[in-house]
Amino acid sequence: MHIPTYEELLQRTDAPAGSAWGVFGPHDEIGTLNFLTPECMRDAARLVRRGQAFNLDHRLDAFHPPVARHRHAPSHTIFSNSPHHRDDRIDGLYLQGTTQVDSLRHFRHPDHGFYNHTPDEKVVVGSPTIGVNRYAERGIAGRGVLLDIDRHLRRSGKSLDFRQGESFSVDLLDEVAQAQGVQFRHGDILLMRTGWLAFYFNEMTPQEQLALPEKLMCPGLEQAHRTLAWLWDHRISVIASDNLGVEAIPSRADSPFVSNYDRAAATDPIHSGLMHPTIIALLGFCLGELWDLEALAQDCASTGVYECFLTCKPLNMTGGVGSPANALAMV
Repeated sequence: MHIPTYEELLQRTDAPAGSAWGVFGPHDEIGTLNFLTPECMRDAARLVRRGQAFNLDHRLDAFHPPVARHRHAPSHTIFSNSPHHRDDRIDGLYLQGTTQVDSLRHFRHPDHGFYNHTPDEKVVVGSPTIGVNRYAERGIAGRGVLLDIDRHLRRSGKSLDFRQGESFSVDLLDEVAQAQGVQFRHGDILLMRTGWLAFYFNEMTPQEQLALPEKLMCPGLEQAHRTLAWLWDHRISVIASDNLGVEAIPSRADSPFVSNYDRAAATDPIHSGLMHPTIIALLGFCLGELWDLEALAQDCASTGVYECFLTCKPLNMTGGVGSPANALAMV
């Protein structure tokens, strides 16, 4: 299968420019997970040498108050039908309220719609089309590569500005990879540790955490076509980070991803200019957010090995927009 470069995708006239629609077939529903081939999975399994596993998920109730104002912590109830029996349920479970993956129905592009020509009427409860169930059915397992951006910067006396939405370019990713001795492979699962969650849990005051949903800010990838070119041309299958949205929030004032709809409506300043509609709806990337990378990063720093066998098993929720990641790194 010929996979065009990102530059070639930008020249398309048979589909939205800059989109991967049809690249993996007219009925594709998993996007960049197609990069994660059986060969990638087989080779990644050989990375398990010490037999140690690292949980990459925060607790389901870890974010209370929520980091997004509508994603409240769930309520857990244990009940019994006899003195010797226990059962339980979870109420108010927001599937993207903690460590998560986004399905391809999480964002539609304001000008072009959902991934791969999916009609809006298919993105409803009960319909499996481009739901997180497609990830669950396939499973996600492959080579995870950690880029410890925060630790790399601190070694030279720097750090990202966690109180502002500082953006960083893919040049920094290349710099970190070179310093860590990392070489990328087709289908890699990219883990970016910015240090934002360590800052959130250890340095933000309760008042700051409470106020965060009203003024979302975190460092992340800059909104630029060269960012998408780097991710696509490296054949990254999954992009996961320890921040709110992989990319910097809020978006750059000069973001090239402001849609025609947003220019006309001017009613959604939080989403306007973000790469999310492009990276999900046009390119079909699987995104992971709020991942717990602290223990893995510490181990990588001590061993000098920044690759692992990584599994992620989203919930098999028909038509789910997102899911807890259920992610493990094994070394």
